[in-house]
Amino acid sequence: MADIVDRAVGERAAVDREDLRRQAVQLRSEGRSRREIGDLLNLGRDSAVGRLLVGTAPLPALRRSRARDDQRARARELRAQGWTYRQIAAELGVSTSSCSLWLRDMPHPIFERHRADGRWHASWAPALRRREAARQQRKLDAAREVLPLSRRDILLAGAVAYWCEGSKDKKYDRREGVQFVNSDPHLVVLFLRFLDAAGVSEDRRRYRVSIHATADAAAAVRYWAAVVGVAPEHFASSTIKRHSPKTNRANCGDDYHGCLIIRVARGAELYRRIEGWAKAPALGEWPAVG
Repeated sequence: MADIVDRAVGERAAVDREDLRRQAVQLRSEGRSRREIGDLLNLGRDSAVGRLLVGTAPLPALRRSRARDDQRARARELRAQGWTYRQIAAELGVSTSSCSLWLRDMPHPIFERHRADGRWHASWAPALRRREAARQQRKLDAAREVLPLSRRDILLAGAVAYWCEGSKDKKYDRREGVQFVNSDPHLVVLFLRFLDAAGVSEDRRRYRVSIHATADAAAAVRYWAAVVGVAPEHFASSTIKRHSPKTNRANCGDDYHGCLIIRVARGAELYRRIEGWAKAPALGEWPAVG
């Protein structure tokens, strides 16, 4: 008896599914999308509609047009010539958001290079030079507000920089060592000045480059050796990071030198001092021990 009931239920389910398939195919022939078919038949998931439509070709109107591919290729050509997103969007009749999606891996053009018609926009040059001069002057004025730096200033600045970019001790992973990693030569120089102010001798400093496999590791070592003022032979073997072709990396080209890793030998005591210096400005005073 149970077998007869199970067979009847199965046959009914097959009939219902075939009826759903006929309805789905009919809606597809009317130009409905999968999402619309799912909503009309209360199927919900797009995968369920897809199973009903197996073997059914989409209407020509629903097939993806190559026109967008042609527009994307043309947009990249214009971007390489220095056109802005707004200019490209107006030229191709697309949205700026589409331009952003197609062109986000390409470098930004210099604004004064081209107009939409490709001619030199000479009237922008003086204004851009004035803006750049004003920006640089503001930076210079700000630097003069804090210079010269005392030993205390360097200790505070270096400790805070380390707390942002250096390795830190955790309750679940005791690592009271000093290791600073950064790709900005200005921060690297600041950290070296910090080590000088903290009384860390040169013989306790270890240097190593971390860089992607597609870059020139030897050239990066020479670059960082010049920054820190030591011979390249004093550097440890570089750490080579595996390159993922799927990632659109902006840190590439001749200006990419990887990261410099600075480790201080026998650095446990220095680490404890760094934590105190870094947290003192926020705490006001260090909590009592015990």
